[in-house]
Amino acid sequence: MATVERALARQDAAVRPMRAVAVLGFLAVEVAGVFSLPHPALSGRGLGVLLALIGVAAGVSGATAVFVRLSPWAQAPFYVLLIGSSVALMKLQPEGEGVLGCYIAVFAGAYRLPARGGLAVGIGGLAGTVVAVTGKLVLADAVLVEAGVVAFYAMGWMSSRLRDGQDQALRLARELEFTRHAQAEAVALAERQRLARDMHDVLAHSLSGLVLQLEGARLLAQRESTDPELSAIIDRALHLGRGGLAEARRAIGALRDDQLPGPELLPALAAEFEQDLGVPCAVEVCGEQHALESVARLTVYRVAQEALTNVRRHARPAAVSMRLGYEPDGLRLTVEDFDALGSTAGDGHAGESPGGGYGITGMRERAELLGGRLEAGPTGTGFRIELWVPG
Repeated sequence: MATVERALARQDAAVRPMRAVAVLGFLAVEVAGVFSLPHPALSGRGLGVLLALIGVAAGVSGATAVFVRLSPWAQAPFYVLLIGSSVALMKLQPEGEGVLGCYIAVFAGAYRLPARGGLAVGIGGLAGTVVAVTGKLVLADAVLVEAGVVAFYAMGWMSSRLRDGQDQALRLARELEFTRHAQAEAVALAERQRLARDMHDVLAHSLSGLVLQLEGARLLAQRESTDPELSAIIDRALHLGRGGLAEARRAIGALRDDQLPGPELLPALAAEFEQDLGVPCAVEVCGEQHALESVARLTVYRVAQEALTNVRRHARPAAVSMRLGYEPDGLRLTVEDFDALGSTAGDGHAGESPGGGYGITGMRERAELLGGRLEAGPTGTGFRIELWVPG
């Protein structure tokens, strides 16, 4: 849409020289009227000159909308006033420049008014100048004056046609940009729907099968009275599988424009972490809460989720804290784990997750895509991940 807006600005700029010419013509009429004979006065012919000059000023102001913006038909009385005042000035001051007022009127009328209105103003200007020059000028000069009226009307009419053509072109350009934008959104939506179907058919089905197998293994272990530690491991694997299935379904919902997870789900993440590891996980929210864009909300949730996953895999913490700070220009999330007594888990975090994944690297990329930043490193008592996103 920026291209269309620039074109509209250029079109508006093209009208300014026309208004400038009208103003200069008006000033020429007024200056010549002051210095031509008879001079403006408060009595006799001078009073008529003064009133005509005032009428020209008011007519130019309204007809060209220099000082006020009026609808075309609301300007019609000003065209009549401008032509009448100009004709009167031509009659009173044959040596003056009153004819310029008629030229301004017919040009502005042809440019601003609909075709019939502009033609009426042109005929009025032509008739008025005929009355004004009859008996005042020789035939050749009178013909030049009338030719000037016709020429200014023709310039106004051609300018009007050019303006209408530009308006139509701009409307078409705006419609074209809107259509392209809609097509791009449709393509993106179709791709997201395809990814959602693929994830549902492959990942979700695979995880569902895994959960069923683990459920069977758990029942078998209980029936065969196997090692309690093995049963606990199977229970944890089943819990993780169910969590992964829930996340896969949530990701599929996000691709289908369902409600995306956000900061409000951090307490649920913390509760799940406590239940899984038996380690306290405190959540603190501070600052005045404000709405975030959906992508920023999802980034905060995913970083918190990945940070807790890293704690599960790489640390043996005694406690974990999550702090969510709302700032005037963004949101800051801090996830920090505190080592158990004698543990060196604070140095155990790695940028890469087991199995070839990239935990911290992926979190940092998510932040940078939003114009934010992510810092991660040991603290001496554990490990801290701090995310800031604008919003």
